[in-house]
Amino acid sequence: MSTVLDELLDWAYSQAVGFLGAFFALMGNMGVELFDLLWVQAVVQFFSQLGWALFAVSLVVSFFEFGIEYSSGRGNIRHTAINCLKGFMAVSLFSTVPVRLYALSISLQASFTASITGLGSGIGELGQSIITKLTTAEGLTSAAVDFIFGGPTFNPIMMLFCVILMAYAVIKVFFANLKRGGILLIQIAVGSLYMFSVPRGYSDGFTQWCKQVIGLCLTAFLQSTILTAGLMAFTDHALLGLGLMLSAGEVPRIAGAFGLDTSTRASLSSAVHTAQMAVNTTKVIASAVSK
Repeated sequence: MSTVLDELLDWAYSQAVGFLGAFFALMGNMGVELFDLLWVQAVVQFFSQLGWALFAVSLVVSFFEFGIEYSSGRGNIRHTAINCLKGFMAVSLFSTVPVRLYALSISLQASFTASITGLGSGIGELGQSIITKLTTAEGLTSAAVDFIFGGPTFNPIMMLFCVILMAYAVIKVFFANLKRGGILLIQIAVGSLYMFSVPRGYSDGFTQWCKQVIGLCLTAFLQSTILTAGLMAFTDHALLGLGLMLSAGEVPRIAGAFGLDTSTRASLSSAVHTAQMAVNTTKVIASAVSK
């Protein structure tokens, strides 16, 4: 009887954790659905047009720079053409690829959490699991094992401590998922400002922007997946499960240590500098043409 109860509790706990993983996936899909709103599409379209305008100005500037370098014998038409091609690809894709990549990461996270937790498994699978466990000697000897802490070693203070840490890990991941759609929109807006520098061969800032987009999508996938894995491991190994759950909150910091920083502060300051340089260069060209 104890084994049947343990199996029922395990199944109920797995379904609850699976629901939590599905809920995080639903929150991620809300970030994707944010880009289906008309006003968000209008904002993205505005920054896309801004990117094309900066790209056109950058092409003119790059031709002027090539002419100046060619007159001094240092011009390289192959490098100029490659940089222009890079700029064309960047301006064509910077407003669409991040959304598609983010949607893919959320879809993968939902599939992984459903597989880990067995979400959607019915009573038939549960009954078969109980029968299989009861027909083995190992299952019969473990019939008295407690659901979480192992029967006689149950400690209410330890349970309260674990519940507090679990709540902290879940709430931290919850608020991180809540703001990712807005962060992605900000990153798309900031990415448009780099379209002035890429055709001219200055692609370091845009490369860092690409790393930030990848870091955001990687964090969206790993945080919820590791949190779900920690919740599932908690029933058999409480401290190991807590370690996994707490490590989910460290994913952005670890990604940033490897160059996949998910914050927008460095990207925004670099993009503002690029925009100021674009305005100053345009003024210089306009004054030169007027003369």
